[in-house]
Amino acid sequence: MKTAVLICPGRGTYTKAELGSLTRQFPDAGLLARFDAERARLGQETLTALDTAQTYSVSRHSRGDNASALIYACTLGDAMALKGVEVVAVTGNSMGWYSALACAGALQPMEGFTVVNTMGTQMQDALIGGQLVYPFMGEDWQDAPARRAELLALVDEISARPGHDLALSIDLGGMLVIAGNEAGLAAFEAAVPPVQSRFPLRLGNHAAFHTALQAPVAAKGRAALPEALFGQSKAPLIDGRGHVWWPGAATTAALRDYTLGHQVVEPYDFTAAIRTAAREFAPDYFIVPGPGTTLGGAVAQSLIRANWRGLSSKADFQRLQAETPFLISMALPEQRALVTEGMTP
Repeated sequence: MKTAVLICPGRGTYTKAELGSLTRQFPDAGLLARFDAERARLGQETLTALDTAQTYSVSRHSRGDNASALIYACTLGDAMALKGVEVVAVTGNSMGWYSALACAGALQPMEGFTVVNTMGTQMQDALIGGQLVYPFMGEDWQDAPARRAELLALVDEISARPGHDLALSIDLGGMLVIAGNEAGLAAFEAAVPPVQSRFPLRLGNHAAFHTALQAPVAAKGRAALPEALFGQSKAPLIDGRGHVWWPGAATTAALRDYTLGHQVVEPYDFTAAIRTAAREFAPDYFIVPGPGTTLGGAVAQSLIRANWRGLSSKADFQRLQAETPFLISMALPEQRALVTEGMTP
């Protein structure tokens, strides 16, 4: 049986192309109905109503209180659909950490839904600051540590200016996700050259996740989400520091403290999580469940930065992926079949 690390996507992955995917593919109609009932109880649109809308609306579907729950349900459904693979560890990007907790069994499905829906709603209600994305790798995906250091030095310089809040939010493969207030973000945008026709790219309906600006949201999360929601995971969890939570090796109090503390207000090192996944668990597959496929590039870039199997460029990745597929995006039907029907390439 093939081994796999499951990598749960975060915000921004449920887009126009994913409309309808939840109700089409979710494997447990009863559980989806329970998610919908809880949303209705809270006075929120149901996931079914959002997913079956006639058209995709950025203002409606990308809101934190809607997007987080949609993404969680899509991810969990895909994890439930896996067949013929052994998941040896679970990790995620940003909001994907909440999904990872559920996929690894540290949160039961409804408890995971409560955590993600609560945090998504509170972040949307507060909407403190914003985020942008800027790459330090070129389009060849060769590592560029000197350019990365230059950009982080620029972030530090801007954040030292009066009235400017700016910090690293997510180390995302070959990209930096930068977060801050409007003054800080605007100063960064003015200081860097446009690259690849679309960067720097502001992320709509995103707050300054993983920075100190989110301290009020973290406090509200701790007040609303008790330790009783959390349990021991069944599979190892790799967090946003690259740290492994081994089943039974930590208390549920510690897991909750990280989830509603450090994970909210400190930078999320997705690159470190993938490096740990590759080196500690050496899986046959790196599986990215839905929605969407956008996280695949960041996984590949993170593996390049870790020099996994000698990878040093996009061409190396494409060659190895063509020879023996190892990065599986479940939103792509031909790749999904490899891990849901017990097939091997």
